[in-house]
Amino acid sequence: MKTKLMSCLFCVGVGLVPSMASSMNEEVQSLIVHQSNKRALSGIVTDATTNEPLIGVSILIKGTQVGTVTDVDGKFILDVSQNDVLEFSYIGYKSQTLAVEGKTILNVLMTPDNEMLDEVVVVGYGSMKKSDLTGAVVSANIKDFEKAPNTNILQSLQGTIPGLNVGQATTAGGTPDVSIRGTNTLSGSKDVLIVLDGIIYTSPLSSINPNDIESVDVLKDASATAVYGAQAANGVLLITTKRGKAGKTKVDFSTAYTTSSPTKNLRPMNRQEYLDFTREFWYDEAYLGPDYKTPNPDFDLASKLPDAVMLDADSPDGIVPYDYDWWGEGTSNASMWENKLSLSGGTDTMSYLISYANTSQKGYILNDEFKRNSIRVNLDVKPFSWLKTGVQTFGSFVNRDGAQPDIWDLVTQNPLCRPYDDEGEIIPYPFNTLDTNPFMLSDVDDRERHNYFFANIYAEVQLPIKGLTYRFNFGNNYRIDEHYQASEYGASLNGEAYKQHTEYYDWTFDNIVNYNGEFGDHSIAATFLYGASERKQNYTEAKSQKFSRLSLGYNDLSLGKDQYTSSEAWSEALLYQMFRLNYKYKNRYLLTATVRRDGFSGFAENNKFAVFPSVALGWVLSEEKWFKALWVDQLKIRGGWGISGNQTSRYKSLAIVDTYSGYVFGDGAATETAQKVTAMGNNDLKWEKTSGYNIGVDFSLFKNRLIGSLELYYTTTRDLLYDRVIPTITGFSQISSNIGKIRNKGVEFTITSHNFVLPNFEWSTTFNISANRNRIVSLLGRDEDGDGYEDDLTSSNLFIGESTSAIYDYQIDGIWQLNDDIPNGYHPGNYRIVDTDGNGEITTDDRVILGYKDPAYRFGIMNKFRWKDLTFSFFINSAQGGKNGYMQSNSKSMNRGIDNDRRWNMISELAADSWSPNNPNATYARSTAAPTITGVNYQQRSFVRLQDITLGYNLPNSWLRAIGIDNINVYVSGKNLLTFTKWKGWDPEAGQDYFGRPVLKSFTVGLNVTL
Repeated sequence: MKTKLMSCLFCVGVGLVPSMASSMNEEVQSLIVHQSNKRALSGIVTDATTNEPLIGVSILIKGTQVGTVTDVDGKFILDVSQNDVLEFSYIGYKSQTLAVEGKTILNVLMTPDNEMLDEVVVVGYGSMKKSDLTGAVVSANIKDFEKAPNTNILQSLQGTIPGLNVGQATTAGGTPDVSIRGTNTLSGSKDVLIVLDGIIYTSPLSSINPNDIESVDVLKDASATAVYGAQAANGVLLITTKRGKAGKTKVDFSTAYTTSSPTKNLRPMNRQEYLDFTREFWYDEAYLGPDYKTPNPDFDLASKLPDAVMLDADSPDGIVPYDYDWWGEGTSNASMWENKLSLSGGTDTMSYLISYANTSQKGYILNDEFKRNSIRVNLDVKPFSWLKTGVQTFGSFVNRDGAQPDIWDLVTQNPLCRPYDDEGEIIPYPFNTLDTNPFMLSDVDDRERHNYFFANIYAEVQLPIKGLTYRFNFGNNYRIDEHYQASEYGASLNGEAYKQHTEYYDWTFDNIVNYNGEFGDHSIAATFLYGASERKQNYTEAKSQKFSRLSLGYNDLSLGKDQYTSSEAWSEALLYQMFRLNYKYKNRYLLTATVRRDGFSGFAENNKFAVFPSVALGWVLSEEKWFKALWVDQLKIRGGWGISGNQTSRYKSLAIVDTYSGYVFGDGAATETAQKVTAMGNNDLKWEKTSGYNIGVDFSLFKNRLIGSLELYYTTTRDLLYDRVIPTITGFSQISSNIGKIRNKGVEFTITSHNFVLPNFEWSTTFNISANRNRIVSLLGRDEDGDGYEDDLTSSNLFIGESTSAIYDYQIDGIWQLNDDIPNGYHPGNYRIVDTDGNGEITTDDRVILGYKDPAYRFGIMNKFRWKDLTFSFFINSAQGGKNGYMQSNSKSMNRGIDNDRRWNMISELAADSWSPNNPNATYARSTAAPTITGVNYQQRSFVRLQDITLGYNLPNSWLRAIGIDNINVYVSGKNLLTFTKWKGWDPEAGQDYFGRPVLKSFTVGLNVTL
């Protein structure tokens, strides 16, 4: 009875009921191959520790696709031959291979695979088993996104980890915004700390070939990030690159081609649409009253055009015949071609990985191009049993040649104007106003190169005391940035050329002592770190203007009449120590305690050092003898507290000196430069400190069919870095100081379900959801529970008790219509502003908190399928605003009293959704005159996106053995194919309105070959 009960419970846990499992068994029976030379083999598969039958165990005849699965009683039957070998596999259990050898009955015991729960996770200055973790540390699933057209590893993390928020990249080779668990600062650094192979990495992640990356681990809570002290308040990404393994040389080659276009089909107005728009702008003259819907035959449209260049006396309608497509000329479908090759292998004493990758990406906007060549060598050597040494090194060479036209000018240039004259020369100012021709920016000689070099040299020595090791890491990061440009349109069309050169270098030297020991039921792991780092940068620019000839461009700046040079340099240094203790008792009681001390040259004289402690506890309930829930494989509760920091920029505590044009001594004399101290120094400036609590639950159920975790956190950031405005009577305008507190709290949940595990079919689902709320507790000293709101910084949109992303503005309620009772100062077509204080008039006191820029919650869903050698997966990503979250300004308020509102072109969808008597239910304001107070239209950015989809096929091994190939995989994938949103504009996730950059949807065809 107990066995049957557990079987039913297991089936419910994976979304099946016993009747369905029985039906599944009938389908399995239909797969049995009946041949004259085969006989039936039957048996039962049970758990070796509990003796419970296992349902859905995959049994496959080795080298074939023929097999079956066990039923609800753990039984199976399969037709086999004398010499067949059977492969038994089941989630959470060690696989077995057994020979038939003439048997007719074969009963199998399967042993739980504890290694599945003991996955190794990088935690900073070391690694540990996942089952021993006490902090909020998550390993990213990057393997399922390796076939997506991602030039940056961050793109493979979008929506996959709760609490890790990654935005969209809208440029070729761009790096998306990334944050972890909300906003912890006002004006301090918001950057997530990146650690590459144990060394803090300060160069862009676009420099790294994603195919070289083995794993990405995310440190989210203060107890986990405290090992990085003063730089970790915004969370940490630990990136580990691939290594070689002992065995024969393995060769991997992949190639892929991608074509891309905007997720939304938008374009600016053409000639006819612009003329219709102008007619609606002048509705009170173009149409007859009182409803202004009947056309006025006497209306002269040409007389309402703002510029003479739009008029042509010889044209029947008096308007030039041009219909130039500026947007079409400045954009084209994007593409990307990638080729990657790696060789890896080794012996017991040496292993290696060598890789090369070439990426060539062309963006949607003219000249938006990204080319990267990267080469990596990772080498590990063990010359003696007591010594390991090696190096992880790479060089990356990025080409971003070509300047892009300005997006705003591409959209707003009028179709009645043309970019080139009859001789093919650029018309610099098509409107005969200050609005420039966008192709003046792109029709230049532009060279932009970035060269990245990274090397981490390490050695690890086994000391005479058992379990005690010493390791040093010496990391070097060097970057050269060059940007050269020559433009005949620069310097007011007199020609300009410049050369900019930047060199950056940092080194890190870490001394790490580790101890690991077991004493009966006790296990201890201790880490001591003493390290230092130095960073420095030099920048030089040489520029010339007013060229008589620009044929040599930036290669001979001496030809320019006016010549300028400028340079700057900076350096900073860090010194730090850290001690971490991990203690485990009977594999069920866990303790992690950490303390780190940081020193930074950029902080004030009185606060050069700070200490960051943390402590975390874990309790593995499933290891307790009294825990009898057999359907629970693992259940762990953990909680932690810690402090991490956010360091300020390197010279923030010092007085700031600005230069300006000060004096002229005599008529016609040169202007002399003057200097002025504008910011007061602060010898007491210190780190922001974020202290936080985290409670987590990790679980694995139903023989690892369901695996997941739940996190709750609560953090407080104190001593916020902020530039306070001070009275100018002091002789200064501001001073950098520490003020106030911000609180963050949130919840994160993730679960993976292995829905079906059959010989020829598998289906798994991973779901994650997270929510974060932050609140300003105090600013200039008064707590939110104090009397009044004297602390509010209204001009900065900072309010006690509200989120840092609060939107403080006028509330609008539609648009004033022709027959409305319109107050003085407003006109039909203006936004209708709500009198929130009820005093009968619209004033600045009517501003209220409208909502928040941050989303209410985010979620992601990954589904993966395998049928024989065919694989299919799709990932859905979403951010939702709830009642009044995830809002952003998406407004256009036009009135014909402003020339540019009549002159500028705009996206046709925006124009069609602008107010007129013929379009009273429009979204955007358009009126005959400006209102007294102009409201702003805010819209929610909530979206659900089919972000990634991949279909792949592994060619059968029987086809490949003869030619010595291990595997060939062909695949097609799509990215950002469907987006469901009410946001108006290019894209909600990127926050791009009608004047922004489009997010691209992509289709990829690729090939992977392994030798």
